[in-house]
Amino acid sequence: MWTALLIIILIAIVLIRKTFIIVEMRNEVVKERLGKYQKTLKPGFHFLVPFIDRVAYTQEMREEVLDVPSQRCITKDNIEVDVDGILYLKVMDAAKASYGIGDYMKAAINLAQTTMRSEIGKITLDDTFSERETMNENIVQEIDKASDPWGVKVMRYEIRDIEPSTQVIQTLEKQMEAERDKRAEITLSTGERDARINVSRGERQSAILLSEGRRQQRINEAKGSAQEMELLATATARGIERIAEAIAAPGGGLAVKARLTEQFIDELGYILDGAEISVLPVEAANLKTFFEGVATVSDPVRGTK
Repeated sequence: MWTALLIIILIAIVLIRKTFIIVEMRNEVVKERLGKYQKTLKPGFHFLVPFIDRVAYTQEMREEVLDVPSQRCITKDNIEVDVDGILYLKVMDAAKASYGIGDYMKAAINLAQTTMRSEIGKITLDDTFSERETMNENIVQEIDKASDPWGVKVMRYEIRDIEPSTQVIQTLEKQMEAERDKRAEITLSTGERDARINVSRGERQSAILLSEGRRQQRINEAKGSAQEMELLATATARGIERIAEAIAAPGGGLAVKARLTEQFIDELGYILDGAEISVLPVEAANLKTFFEGVATVSDPVRGTK
């Protein structure tokens, strides 16, 4: 009797488990009826027909993170690098993810590796470090296009690490050291060139300033001479004007004649003193005779006194 009761309880538990199902919030369940897809069960409480309906697949509907293992790739310039990454994807259709492919996670990882090798082969080693964003976008587009029949959406892909081989790293280090030495030499030569340029510019500026000073000096001297000549000319003109005014005044003509006569007599005296032969004009001879006569007459008069 107890055995029959226990069997009945077990059968009831099995029937309950086969009849009712609770789908959690993060999942979706694919239900089959008699081995054929019947519907997709959303989160909540659902009823199943015992031994006719069954839960075929349970799919995670949250975004999943897949680690893409490191693999050896060859760049466009024939350099080997080890590349790994992280793939983010999400199941959008539970039925397609269940029936479209056997294991969408494994397929997505393999496709990511294949696409990554292809993208790395299109660029050089130097570009692999600067073109990560472009490669990530291209890998996402290729995987998303292939995974659409699977009901899976690729959210993003991130290249985690790009590591060249040890030999390549040593070569790069030597190249970087040579590049640093080259930049140092360029900097030194540029400094020396700038120094020479600055010295030559200073000398040129000094020469320009000296020539400007000499030119200004000559200009100032010329201006001074011009001003001196102008002052002399002005003074001479004023003197001539005053002489003309004096001549124009009453008795001015006689004064001029007397002055000219006085100068004539003085100059004539200088000439006669230095000459051995007396050659005089008639007027001057008469004048000389007149003065000699006056002297002759005046000497006795002075003696009598």
